[in-house]
Amino acid sequence: MGRSDRYHSLKHPSTGFTLVELVVVIVIVGVLAVAAIPRMFDRSTFDSRGFYDETMSALRYAQKTAIAQRRTVCAAFTNTSLTLTIASAANVGTCDTNLANPAGSSPFTVTPHSTGITYTSTPTAFNFNALGQASSGQTIQVKDATGSIIIEQDTGYVHN
Repeated sequence: MGRSDRYHSLKHPSTGFTLVELVVVIVIVGVLAVAAIPRMFDRSTFDSRGFYDETMSALRYAQKTAIAQRRTVCAAFTNTSLTLTIASAANVGTCDTNLANPAGSSPFTVTPHSTGITYTSTPTAFNFNALGQASSGQTIQVKDATGSIIIEQDTGYVHN
């Protein structure tokens, strides 16, 4: 190799990717396309978790309201909603008034923000008494959401 050849190769080094680097990048992009990208654009998991969290928060609110107002608060369910009502006076066992949510609108109803999100099975209606105790223990699950909402009968404690 002559002096001019060495000078030429140092001045203009060859650039680009090797075949191995290109194959590795293509494999990584392929894995992302098959596994990760469809999950990023699937909102149902996020909406299911949101419905789960809203249900748990509403039930905690119901128990706290029962204790604070010394009245019975009832939780009624359909397959896709939770509605809270309250007794109009202390020592009245039936819930005959809509319970307002913290923002002031009434009735306090929790519904999913998109279609296809439901409770795994329709929960049984129950109530919290003035001591915050639940009339029956419950385990509530939302379709496609991990975890269960558990209501303890003796204490009324709502947890997951």
